[in-house]
Amino acid sequence: MISPPVLPSNEIVFALCVVSILLVPFVGVGLTLINTGLGRSRSAGHSMMASLCVMAIAALVYFVCGFAWQGFPGIPAHVLIAGGKSWDWIAAQPFFLRKLNLDGSAASLAVWLQMMSVGIAALIPLGSGGDRWRLRAICFSTAILAGWTYPVFAHWVWGGGWLAQLGVNSGMAHGFLDAGGSSTIHVVGGLTALSIAWILGPRRGKYSSNGMPSAIPGHNVTYVLAGCLFALTGWIGLNSAGAFLFTGVEGRRIILIAINTIIAAASAGLTAALVTRVRFTKPDASLTANGWIGGLVASSAACALLQPAEMMIVGIIAGALVTFSVEWFEFGLRVDDPGGAVSVHAIAGIWGLLALGLLARFPDNQSGQWLAQVIGVATLLGFVLPTAYALNWLLDRFHPQRVGIEGERQGMDLHELGAEAYPEFITHTEEYLPH
Repeated sequence: MISPPVLPSNEIVFALCVVSILLVPFVGVGLTLINTGLGRSRSAGHSMMASLCVMAIAALVYFVCGFAWQGFPGIPAHVLIAGGKSWDWIAAQPFFLRKLNLDGSAASLAVWLQMMSVGIAALIPLGSGGDRWRLRAICFSTAILAGWTYPVFAHWVWGGGWLAQLGVNSGMAHGFLDAGGSSTIHVVGGLTALSIAWILGPRRGKYSSNGMPSAIPGHNVTYVLAGCLFALTGWIGLNSAGAFLFTGVEGRRIILIAINTIIAAASAGLTAALVTRVRFTKPDASLTANGWIGGLVASSAACALLQPAEMMIVGIIAGALVTFSVEWFEFGLRVDDPGGAVSVHAIAGIWGLLALGLLARFPDNQSGQWLAQVIGVATLLGFVLPTAYALNWLLDRFHPQRVGIEGERQGMDLHELGAEAYPEFITHTEEYLPH
């Protein structure tokens, strides 16, 4: 049995890590409520059911083969020799967690955290595919993400892979850094969401004959705003557990991590509310919620490395970016993304990664951190996005991912589940007000 050499430094850190991981499912609850609330009422039950299936499939697939590809620092991996240096590219572990002691070691805690984190990444595309994505196709796509796309990139960042080695092998400060998952969870999920939106195409009635988008408002803003509060609770745990396990910060940093997480969400949400108030004369609740989550996403990369004033700047920029990005994707690229998943998770996540390179200061004053972060972002855009698109495109060739026209008109609840979420109150209509 392999026992990883990296262990929690003391019982206090171990306890804090366990408590933090226990909070992580609240992120899934929050994203589920947001995705459901921003969709149509006739697909609400389908959205909730799909979220439950996604979390279950992601955890099982990660257990079967995901960790085998991801691994953990100090565990054997396949390497390539380039320039006389060894570069890890994928872990070398047996399937089903064999030969790994589940005894409270850092690796075993990482498995526990990752079985939920990969589910969170897989929930993100549900926001972009809402109201038209088949449940069976969702399950297959989740298996692809949890079994290959996520663990391979996560190995490069969190498993001792080549992005993490940029510091040692190429002198780029500390190598690519991401404490809480801005890249591994959110940008990976956001780029997969973009792929799904491209493959599925826009919802019926979204674009007029002249290409102008119509507003299809979410059916329950209460779900959306409640989801923001659930997500904040879980994000504190997600950022804290990731920082303990993957950057080795000391236990007392949990206060800084929690404060930074709250400040990023608050500043981003208020910025989004202010921007929409100025532009539309009244604050927009759904965009404010997207800004709030975008601030959380941006906070994850450097949650343990920045001071609160710096994190406020990160949050303000994230809130503004998300607000304008949603409109840019909808009008400029004709991407129908009901939940704003691409803007919230991909765009805000990329900003958070770059902000770490710009603002983080280290005691050793090593240079090159910015370049390492840029290389990581380039890898996300140059590897993860094409891989996610290609694998889901192939899936679509063998098993069409979009529901038929009649199914979309009828609603995903009736068409795929046989029952409506709101049988007494639902109203079917294709009439929406233009922007």
